[in-house]
Amino acid sequence: MNTMTSAELMDRQYRFQRHIYDFTRTHYLFWRRRLIAELNPPANGTVVEVACGTGWNLLRIAKRYPSARLFGFDISRAMLKTAASATARNGVSDRIQLAQGDATTFNLDQMFGIAKADRIFISYALSMIPDWEEAVERAVEQLSPGGSLHIVDFGRMDTMAAPPRSAFLSFLAHYNVTPRRDLEVVLRSATHRHNLAMTFETAKAGYCVYAVLRKS
Repeated sequence: MNTMTSAELMDRQYRFQRHIYDFTRTHYLFWRRRLIAELNPPANGTVVEVACGTGWNLLRIAKRYPSARLFGFDISRAMLKTAASATARNGVSDRIQLAQGDATTFNLDQMFGIAKADRIFISYALSMIPDWEEAVERAVEQLSPGGSLHIVDFGRMDTMAAPPRSAFLSFLAHYNVTPRRDLEVVLRSATHRHNLAMTFETAKAGYCVYAVLRKS
């Protein structure tokens, strides 16, 4: 029996959805703008988005941090096609380099010719990556000294009222999204192993979380 690869699965899921993705997700992917505002890369610093999707985040980072060198990769060729069109339409193709890559095996030097990155961020993607713990590990390993990993994603939602929580989790499951209940535990373990500092914040009702891991 033929088994579809992760890239093929994502391409199939987003083949048509990518055209309306940004419009529909803006209403419930919270704290993305906060993540962007708090990246604060150094002058001429490198910023990498893991699973960049349509390029929504990168376009806003390009505008906010005009001296930053921006890179994004995704496992889905369909999403990358949309991202490339968006960067060209906004006149920033020369500032944003895109590539196909797997979040669990990526190598920045092989993809972009950079050994390490000043900022790496993952926005609402860990909840879609089966081997998400490895994605965290790969990102941490490729931070520059003084660099930071920023993560925003769905939270545990434990204090949310039961009916809306059940309905929303069913909605997310339809799109193969699974909030990672042990995300904080995994991130704290990574901070200990790699001698990092971490902040972890949970939004009201546990809807989403925002974490920053900093390398000294």
